[in-house]
Amino acid sequence: MKEGCLWPSCWICSTATGKTTCLLMARLNREGRYRAVYANLETAHEDVARGMRTICGAIAAAARLYLGENRLPDWAKSAWDARGADRMLNGLLETWSLKSPTPLVLLLDEVDALIGDTLISLLRQLRACYPRRPDAFPQTVILCGVRDLRDYRIHASSEREPITGGSAFNIKAKSLRLGDFDADEVRTLLLEHTAETGQPFTPEALDRVWELTQGQPWLVNALAYRACFERREGRDRTQPIALDLIDRAKEDRILERVTRLDQLAHKLQELRVRRVIEPMLAGTNLGEVPEDDIQYLLDLGLCRQIPGHGLIIANPIYREVLPRALAFTPQASLPAIAPSWLAPDGSLDPARLLDAFLAFWRQHGQPLLKSAPYHEVAPHLVLMAFLHRVVNGGGTLEREYAIGAGRMDLCLRFGAVTLAMELKVWRDGAPDPLAEGLSQLDGYLAGLGLDAGWPIVFDRRANQPPIAERTASADQRSPSGRCITLVRA
Repeated sequence: MKEGCLWPSCWICSTATGKTTCLLMARLNREGRYRAVYANLETAHEDVARGMRTICGAIAAAARLYLGENRLPDWAKSAWDARGADRMLNGLLETWSLKSPTPLVLLLDEVDALIGDTLISLLRQLRACYPRRPDAFPQTVILCGVRDLRDYRIHASSEREPITGGSAFNIKAKSLRLGDFDADEVRTLLLEHTAETGQPFTPEALDRVWELTQGQPWLVNALAYRACFERREGRDRTQPIALDLIDRAKEDRILERVTRLDQLAHKLQELRVRRVIEPMLAGTNLGEVPEDDIQYLLDLGLCRQIPGHGLIIANPIYREVLPRALAFTPQASLPAIAPSWLAPDGSLDPARLLDAFLAFWRQHGQPLLKSAPYHEVAPHLVLMAFLHRVVNGGGTLEREYAIGAGRMDLCLRFGAVTLAMELKVWRDGAPDPLAEGLSQLDGYLAGLGLDAGWPIVFDRRANQPPIAERTASADQRSPSGRCITLVRA
């Protein structure tokens, strides 16, 4: 931090995580111009009295741990006795600031986990003491979370009733978001491992880490740590970290659903996330999605905007995680399926796979559609759940989707076999999407270097025959002359 660069105002909303915030605290304390304390407020209760005791207790415990300051519990009790729950935090911070030899910096993490009256009371107490800083209140208060402060009001009530008025939310000086690394920074970080251990990364592996993560700091570290320290082959420092090891590390992290990826999957249940992600998966336009919903996904780091390309999923790993998470319930609902798609030598036989899918869809498609959490892409999710059963035997399933594309593309890789599929939906009032789909599939196959593929058209129009009766396949040619197996389901 440069000289004089500490924010002069008291209110900042940051989307940093705990590790980064602790680094900031350590640096400020090392420089000696401020006394900084990091406290996590995630366990605070919605009831104001219990919530404020928890918040003040967390701050007191952090002050003891990081600064060796043992007086805060007594000050907190005195503030409670003299001022009650709605002014307890004010009293504690006032006493502490007056007795501190240097201005205080308070870093409060997981503030966006608070709801209801406790959140409102916290913000109002912070706002009320602004004029007293820095002598009788901290010089700076940083509110850390994954949402901007403007979003707190939407979730301020446990009943999810919007709170749009009042000045409690009008307290911030600036919102900051921890930015992603650029490609050079990713390379620099990874090469620190080489400098320390002597173990190199191949150029292809370095490029792959950047490609998969797009510089998302947590993903860069998680992917590299898995490849270099947790996988047995990566721990051999005489061998370089190669491309295939990075790809295996990526699959490991996704399948493990480690904490951050699991949290992203949980976010998919929120209506404001669904309003954006569902049309992206379906390949349709966003329509009248509120601007705040889009900004929310940008704040989460779930999406990013590229000039000239619009809104996209932030990186390929997140692009894999989202549909996998949504297909989890349909996959858990699948019946036992014998691997009839395998040839006697254990390789994947596309013709047998087609027969297996058609039989599965005719028998189970209709009831399984109800298990999918996103109605507009229910067929896609059920198909992916089926294909995950296939690739669990030793393959991978890659997905491509984007706003306005009108489709989802799947690429199944199993041993020497690469099978491309393009998913289209025929909806009420729209023409048969097959002609457009065939042209799009030609482009997808050309990019993969393939001469054959499957266009799959899901008929979601009303008053159609049952799935068991209308599901069929037929061979035909694409506009470019490729061999196409058309599936109508």
